[in-house]
Amino acid sequence: MANGNTSPSRLGQVNAAGDANALFLKVFSGEILTTFEEQNVMKELHMVRTIQSGKSAQFPATGIATAGYHTAGENIADSGNGYLSAIKHAERVISIDDVLISSTFIANIDELKNHYDVRSIYAKELGKALAKRFDVATMKTLAGAARSSATVSGGEAGSQLTGLFAGANATAAELIDALYGIAETLDGKDVTDEGRFAILSPADYYTLITADNSAISLAANRDVGGVGNIATGTIAQVAGIKLVKSNHLSTIAVDSSSDTSGDGSSAVKNDVFGANGAGYNGDLSATRILAGTKEAIGTVKLLDLATESEYQIERQGTLFVAKYAMGHGVLRPECAVEVQ
Repeated sequence: MANGNTSPSRLGQVNAAGDANALFLKVFSGEILTTFEEQNVMKELHMVRTIQSGKSAQFPATGIATAGYHTAGENIADSGNGYLSAIKHAERVISIDDVLISSTFIANIDELKNHYDVRSIYAKELGKALAKRFDVATMKTLAGAARSSATVSGGEAGSQLTGLFAGANATAAELIDALYGIAETLDGKDVTDEGRFAILSPADYYTLITADNSAISLAANRDVGGVGNIATGTIAQVAGIKLVKSNHLSTIAVDSSSDTSGDGSSAVKNDVFGANGAGYNGDLSATRILAGTKEAIGTVKLLDLATESEYQIERQGTLFVAKYAMGHGVLRPECAVEVQ
């Protein structure tokens, strides 16, 4: 006799077998990864090295050679004759900070009662939280690079430009002067033209786009060689520098939660602003533009963005965790410029 049972199509199963929630969890993870990529602007603007194990990574640095005219008959290999270049060596070491996590707990009863899906919403928020902390920490590190001494003795230090803005609200002319000042500064330190960038706040970025200024008009006009687009609100380059806007630039001075180091047991292992436990926290209240090339700073990655989820019977709900283990540090200060 039939009992009225049926075989439902379980949307979360893989090939109609196994865990009924398997696919649901993968969708959640995928949304975190997508959001992390979309919200992050610093990932492509600096060097990232992945290590399989260990607590830090070494970045060797070398100095420059010299040249001189040879006098016939003199021994080039004799150090007393001054022909041999004593090329200096140094290194930068970037350590892995503690695991950074973003998590949430969804009660089973709340999901049953709720009339719309919240997992995708929560997933995006977890991804955004991690992306913001990544961007903020690396922007702080870039500012630290601009304030750092040379990696190799006798080399070039970072650069800070001041006195370029008359007030709190920058004009287009002031911003253009600042961008050309950045280009001139990098040129003066023989930093490559390739891959130069400048990070601006949205307010300053749109000031450039909306300004009635001939230099900006040329930069945005494709008919005369420009690379911008007024219709989409983008201006790609000024003075050969790629322009990037980020709202995080306005928050780096105040977003300091857990970004400290000190005794080795703290969360952050990298003293970007000096060996005083400051970690990534310096006085960044005056920072207006951060610029440079991707060689200026680096990230060491031990654990890339990963997600975990677990239904907890004793708590009658699901715990979701997004996490990564990375560290950020200064590599080549001469490639970094901070405009205050």
